[in-house]
Amino acid sequence: MINSIIELRRLKSRQSTKLALEGYLLITPWLLGFLMFQIGPIIASFILTFTRYDIITFPKFIGLENFKFLAKDRDFQISLIRTFYYVGGSVPLSIIASLLIALLLNKKILGISWFRTMYYTPSVTSGVAIAIVWGWVFQPNYGLLNSILQRIGIIGPGWLNDPKWAMPAVILVSIWSSIGRQMILFLAALQGVPSTLYDAAKIDGANGWNMFRFITFPMISPTVFFSLIVGIIGAFQGAFTYVYIMSGITGGPLKATYVYMLHLYNMAFRYFNMGYAATLAWILFAITATLTALQFKLSSWVYYEGGVVRR
Repeated sequence: MINSIIELRRLKSRQSTKLALEGYLLITPWLLGFLMFQIGPIIASFILTFTRYDIITFPKFIGLENFKFLAKDRDFQISLIRTFYYVGGSVPLSIIASLLIALLLNKKILGISWFRTMYYTPSVTSGVAIAIVWGWVFQPNYGLLNSILQRIGIIGPGWLNDPKWAMPAVILVSIWSSIGRQMILFLAALQGVPSTLYDAAKIDGANGWNMFRFITFPMISPTVFFSLIVGIIGAFQGAFTYVYIMSGITGGPLKATYVYMLHLYNMAFRYFNMGYAATLAWILFAITATLTALQFKLSSWVYYEGGVVRR
């Protein structure tokens, strides 16, 4: 009897090992691709931060010189300031606008699907196409926006040609292109709020604002929190396309739109300073990781069904 049990366990162990080997064999192509095209470049970029590398010659080890140069790099400081300006303007406004539109589209009216599609379309449009079209819209002399302002007696600014208005113009384009994606998330969250909560609130005499404040927002707060994290990470990385197309490689007049990713691009592919560009990339990772950790630390306002989760 004991021998039979031992033999049965050995058989199950062999079968489990066989299944595990088959599983690893099936995911081997993905593992190889992951190691070669993701983990490999990440490790290589970290090594390059300690080198001077211009693609043509072999990397030369220079220790922490790239990190020390950050304090002397004026363009790095400018790009960091411009990026925080962009993130601080685009992320909150995008979330607020997306939530308001989602509230408006969370209605059962005729043609609502068409309106949802219309608002979502910009999020699946090519960033380059969006930047080119909006570049025409912002043209100060014959652009659509200034033409409309002129008809109502307002002299429009220079937009992308004006240091004061260049970054607000880029933020406006970013908000317009990202509203649809966030709107879908908020719309799904809103449709997941139990209608019984609203019915009970109406019986208690709650008005629209109170229902939004004490029911809607707490119930969709995890989605808001997710949009905030993803939005900040994306904003640090996603401004490059619009700035590069609309403002050029120099970042507009007086570097008004010289964001971090544009500086990284210039260091890597304009000046071929790959070691320093890798350093900038890891600094960007550290910044986004720190901001993400800080958001989780301050996320006591996020409500889950089990209550407020404090971290």
